Amino acid sequence: MDEDFRKAALDYHRHPRPGKLAIEPTKRMATQRDLGLAYSPGVAAACEEIAANPDAAWDYTTRGNMVAVISNGTAVLGLGAIGALASKPVMEGKAVLFKKFAGIDSIDIEVEERDPKKLIEVIAALEPSFGAINLEDIKAPECFEVESRLRERMRIPVFHDDQHGTAIIVAAAIRNGLLLQGKRIEEVKLVNTGGGAAALACLDLLVAMGLRRENITVCDIAGVVYEGRAEQMDPFKARYARRTDARRLEEVLEGADIFLGLSAPRVLKAEWLSKLGPKPLVLALANPEPEILPEAVRAARPDAIVATGRTDYPNQVNNVLCFPFIFRGALDVGATTINEAMKVAAADAIAALARVEASEVVAAAYGGHAPVFGPDYIIPKPFDPRLILEVAPAVARAAMESGVARRPITDFAHYRRDLERFVFRSGNLMRPMFEAAKGNPRRVAYAEGEDERVLRAVQTVLDDGIAEPVLIGRRAIIEEKARAMGLRMDFSESVRVLDPDADEAVFAPLLPRYQAKVGRRGVPPEAATRRLRTDPNVAAAMLLEAGLVDAALIGGSGNWMDQWHDAYSIIGKRPDVARVYALSAVIVSGVTLFFVDTHLLVEPTPEQVAEMTLLAADQVEAFGITPKVALLSHSSFGASNAPSARVMRQALPLIRTRSPGLEVDGEMHADAALVPAIRARAVPDSPLTDTANLLVFPNLDSANISFNLVKAAADGLQLGPMLLGMKRPVHVLVASVTARGILNMTALAVHQANGLRAEA
Repeated sequence: MDEDFRKAALDYHRHPRPGKLAIEPTKRMATQRDLGLAYSPGVAAACEEIAANPDAAWDYTTRGNMVAVISNGTAVLGLGAIGALASKPVMEGKAVLFKKFAGIDSIDIEVEERDPKKLIEVIAALEPSFGAINLEDIKAPECFEVESRLRERMRIPVFHDDQHGTAIIVAAAIRNGLLLQGKRIEEVKLVNTGGGAAALACLDLLVAMGLRRENITVCDIAGVVYEGRAEQMDPFKARYARRTDARRLEEVLEGADIFLGLSAPRVLKAEWLSKLGPKPLVLALANPEPEILPEAVRAARPDAIVATGRTDYPNQVNNVLCFPFIFRGALDVGATTINEAMKVAAADAIAALARVEASEVVAAAYGGHAPVFGPDYIIPKPFDPRLILEVAPAVARAAMESGVARRPITDFAHYRRDLERFVFRSGNLMRPMFEAAKGNPRRVAYAEGEDERVLRAVQTVLDDGIAEPVLIGRRAIIEEKARAMGLRMDFSESVRVLDPDADEAVFAPLLPRYQAKVGRRGVPPEAATRRLRTDPNVAAAMLLEAGLVDAALIGGSGNWMDQWHDAYSIIGKRPDVARVYALSAVIVSGVTLFFVDTHLLVEPTPEQVAEMTLLAADQVEAFGITPKVALLSHSSFGASNAPSARVMRQALPLIRTRSPGLEVDGEMHADAALVPAIRARAVPDSPLTDTANLLVFPNLDSANISFNLVKAAADGLQLGPMLLGMKRPVHVLVASVTARGILNMTALAVHQANGLRAEA
């Protein structure tokens, strides 16, 4: 690495505090009672339960979500036998990846012991503390003995990731590579260079998936592994010894369909590539320099598919694609081991995910252009958030079917929804909306139908069955973008495309209606005609106003206020409300806070504060959340007579009169709203219990500033703004909206459309 990168890496590990891990409590310890429950005497109750039933440890301790990352530092990355202590940054990094990608708590344990028998004893003694063991960076052949002995002795999964993680990703890449090349695994010939722990694990898994052992040739530093060879052999490598007269790598390449390199730089020469069979797979996985560079392969064999272990080339074989999620699935069913069936299930799930269109996160990493399944994209990217949703359930199901699960999952649909908390922070909040929308999908118009975010969201809308999409835009552009993105939507049946400039039969009848609406607002007929044909937001709103769709999402680019005025001028407000308001939500550390009004009303009156509060409370209840309302101010409970404080003070009795059962209080400071102890000191008899979740502000400035401060400072996830009081379900998307945000707003709009239909 260059000196600048080295310095940055050292600073990263040193500041603001040394290392990459910390331990945080998961339970409150704010009072003497909390301390008594957490430790003496309360802890005795949990100890007694576990003593009576050891499996109860999964219910009362962290064991069921705790993995030990263990190494003796004998084969660290590309650094070799640098020792246990020097391996600690790597092991900490592995533990961090467990937490980041799968929510698994992990402790790194570095053991200064080179004797494999003693190392086995040390690790075996740790079984009561952990739900699984991840062995890391232990050199071959000792790693085989350590893992196999521990698997025999321990009743929890023991997984050497250097072997099996690599094997799973390689198997997924080969599965898809052969599919693209039109070959079957049962018929292909494979040549491997390396013959080490990772290579042998790859071969074992490929054999389990159908590769014939007699079609495998292994080469190592001493040449071809053949029957009768004595030099640098061990029983593990001997399984793949062949009866052959060949002694060098170039002699065994003839007709090979797969080259699998897990060895050293530059061992595969460009001039040998012609020996490979037609349409070969070349997996050159040595790091940092592969057995052969991809550009050399492409120059000599343009029909080849190439994978490496590097981030700067397509098709990176990276263990992080696998190990967090196979452990997630294994832990969640209390598996006693990770067996071949579970590994195959993981490989198949990873391979299948690459064949589905890439996620928005993957697209962002490619500068907005997502890869499509093909020669340069045969395995997903490590940061694809859907990996946990596909791999963990597949592994859990395989554990159950193979008889190693102690805590079987009975409802996989519920399990998958539970896993969404690791992927989509809005998952729990939006679940009631999605369930309701699936039961009764409605027609939703998307004004920005040519936007890639919209197209990704619509694909998920179709997959989840929550709406009937109507895309506004040019059909040729939309269809071409969908093809380029690898989307599977059917424009002849499941998705309707409407072009305001071309679909005369639909939009011509809408023109007089639109001219009538805006004619007395300074828009002459010619301008109205032009706007309907060229402004997709106007077109979508008019489709909704005419009843041709049930809901509409407009905006997502351009000026939000201009787009809001377009929507309002066409749809208008409900007859039972005085104004329309904007409610925004932010999800922070699993907690959802709602803010009103964040976008529309600059200086509300007490009556308007009361109205927006009640409309917002209804919307919060629609998410399945009991609203707890705080009327915020710089003043707490009458301490100030400033106009803004008086507005909130006067709004309180209006709200209580109209909704006596609503938990609401104010005016109050923001800290009193969020910290019950502070509120209790100010007003001991407050009817507001626990932490407020609906925050009502005295003016637009305070609401919008507070919302954006919380969102930015705490890395919060935004939902909304949600328009409250519109005559029909229409929402204006902000420019920063993601595909997931559009999906969420779709579910919300469908839910509102169903509510209007029920009222009618």
